[in-house]
Amino acid sequence: MKNIIITGGAGFIGSHVVRRFINQYPNYNIINLDALTYAGNLENLKDIQDKPNYFFEKVDITDESQVRAVFEKHSPDAVIHLAAESHVDRSITDPNAFIKTNVMGTANLLNLAKEFWDLKQEHTHGNFPDRKDINNLFYHVSTDEVYGSLTDEGFFLETTAYDPQSPYSASKAASDHFVRAYGNTYGLPFVLSNCSNNYGPNHFPEKLIPLCILNILNGKSLPIYGDGKYTRDWLYVIDHAIAIDKIFHEAQLGETYNIGGFNEWKNIDLVKELCKQMDEKLGKEEGTSEKLITFVKDRPGHDLRYAIDATKLNKELGWKPTVTFEEGLSKTIDWYLDNQDWLNHVASGEYQNYYKEQYN
Repeated sequence: MKNIIITGGAGFIGSHVVRRFINQYPNYNIINLDALTYAGNLENLKDIQDKPNYFFEKVDITDESQVRAVFEKHSPDAVIHLAAESHVDRSITDPNAFIKTNVMGTANLLNLAKEFWDLKQEHTHGNFPDRKDINNLFYHVSTDEVYGSLTDEGFFLETTAYDPQSPYSASKAASDHFVRAYGNTYGLPFVLSNCSNNYGPNHFPEKLIPLCILNILNGKSLPIYGDGKYTRDWLYVIDHAIAIDKIFHEAQLGETYNIGGFNEWKNIDLVKELCKQMDEKLGKEEGTSEKLITFVKDRPGHDLRYAIDATKLNKELGWKPTVTFEEGLSKTIDWYLDNQDWLNHVASGEYQNYYKEQYN
């Protein structure tokens, strides 16, 4: 029986990872550790919350005593660490929150893993043996934003030098470095992945795609930064969960993998495609939703382009995306249209009142 802590398991990506592990591995105990901040929502996991191998702990990773209690209670064999503050705009207005959660929170988890696991000093300097000889794993899930910005050509590789440009990406870069440092210094067995922009069901409606869906439904403007030509690589969240599964089980210790959708879109082109699909699904005249597009003042320090080269993950572990962007976007829109109660509940913040009553 493996006991696996998944941090941030009530969030967007984390909920899909929790669901996959719960359903794929009934012999694993999955401990969902989440603080239930504004983007954490247990409604994301209603379909698996009664499974016998699922456990939830309302814990803030920045509180060392709370995390310690979870380690003492569940004796985890592994940690899949997704909990993070992740919205660039919020990091610009409140960088300290990102430093606290993404850096100090990660350090708390690393320190407790180091304390509770039987680490072998001879495994320092990246000198890890084969996976079968190691009983523990710290898997840190990170972002492609740590690499900075690309011009019109080239791709981020696992060997690309870090060049973070926002408080968010700087905090994630720092946490990446701490994970590798603990592997090098203390022999902590780890793997690390850096992913491109995710989209799909359960995404909190502050991010581009769910925000546009919500605003189209309510006839509100669709805000596009600058000239709309900022380019991102988009990854369907369920494909990301599958990649995390493969990396967790098959990757060599000490390795880093880039996870991308091979799916570059300029923001303006993406929103126009979304508008087109929304008009079709809502029975509106083509071009109706596109009229809501509004260009707004650019974000400070906005990175021009992100693009992931996921060749290593494909060659070594056989992973590749299962859906095209158009297919994934259609599935995403359908989910939001079928779950408008969830969308309105989250957008209004009403779900937070439930958690306050239940857990405080």
